[in-house]
Amino acid sequence: MLLIAHGNVVSMEGADYPNGYLIIKEGKIAEVGPMEALSLPESAFDTVYDAADRTVLPGFVDAHCHVGLFGEGLGAEGEDGNEDTDPITPQLRAIDGINPFDEAFFHARHAGVTTVVTGPGSANVLAGEFAALKTMGVCVDDMVVRAPVAQKMALGENPKMVYGGKEHAPATRMATAALIRETLQKAFRYQRDLQAYRNDPEGHDEPELDMKLESLLPVVRREIPLKVHAHRADDIFTALRIAREFQVKITLEHCTEGYLIADAVRAAGVPVSLGPTLGNKSKPELQNLSFEIYRVFGEKGIPFAITTDHPEIPIQFLPLCAALAVRSGLDRRTALEAITIVPARNAGIADRVGSLKAGKDADVVVVEGDILALDGRVAQVWIDGKAVRD
Repeated sequence: MLLIAHGNVVSMEGADYPNGYLIIKEGKIAEVGPMEALSLPESAFDTVYDAADRTVLPGFVDAHCHVGLFGEGLGAEGEDGNEDTDPITPQLRAIDGINPFDEAFFHARHAGVTTVVTGPGSANVLAGEFAALKTMGVCVDDMVVRAPVAQKMALGENPKMVYGGKEHAPATRMATAALIRETLQKAFRYQRDLQAYRNDPEGHDEPELDMKLESLLPVVRREIPLKVHAHRADDIFTALRIAREFQVKITLEHCTEGYLIADAVRAAGVPVSLGPTLGNKSKPELQNLSFEIYRVFGEKGIPFAITTDHPEIPIQFLPLCAALAVRSGLDRRTALEAITIVPARNAGIADRVGSLKAGKDADVVVVEGDILALDGRVAQVWIDGKAVRD
């Protein structure tokens, strides 16, 4: 057993302990609380980590990135995130393209980012399955927290620029939406035909296997959301419109102009990931990019995750993005929630990560200084109870 003692424990579970402790046993959090409630002597533990004058936090979670699919320093050889040969590729699985030896995983875990939700880029209209992974491991199968967590869908500039240049639909936003509707309609019909066959094999033919439609069944069944790349306000409204039409779950990713329509986003009540904000206006649909979005969403009471969209912003700068959001007017607590519990909830993995609670995975970060004031330093990280910096 490991005891982390005398730290400022910020649990993200409502109760914090300025002089607190955490017990880790067999990769899980066994106990968390104030030091005066610790019943065992320090001699009962295999290892004792003194966190005095340090802050103990849950491992950070990035809810939208492409870690492992665009290898650091590998150029074209490492680019496995966009299968831009067909705009409709929902059958693709991120886990089949992720390289666990991508240097970005090293940078992530040493910066306290213990879980990443990673998957295909936004070249395709329907691009494939995202997966939630721990950032330590040598085989992707052993790193998976949950897969799939979402099906990637892209609106706006990216798919129309990729395929318009190839004289292939979509060349417009209208065509993008039409392709989505057509594919979802086929998926719902496939589900009905499949269910009819299972209910009455004698009276119905088994539908011919279609891997694209098969991969969309979890979306049709509302088991996972469509993870919708949308920057412009009109694209955000298109995402919400399609979600209403088909009664499917969605999450809004990037949501760059969301602060211009914040009341509509709040009314929709869908999970939101904001970012990347730390960067230049590299394409037309980013013309209204602004750090104001964090303050506005915070004031409106809209829960959101902060994301790097790695490699757009290197994954190790996720805490920096939260710090800059605070500098721009975001409440400190909300900033911490945006890189811990909220992204975990958005990805449907809050039962395992995102906060310090008995029974959850022992993903823990110890920080010297203030992580949200640009002078903080990650002193130690544990993933599943294993020390990263040993």
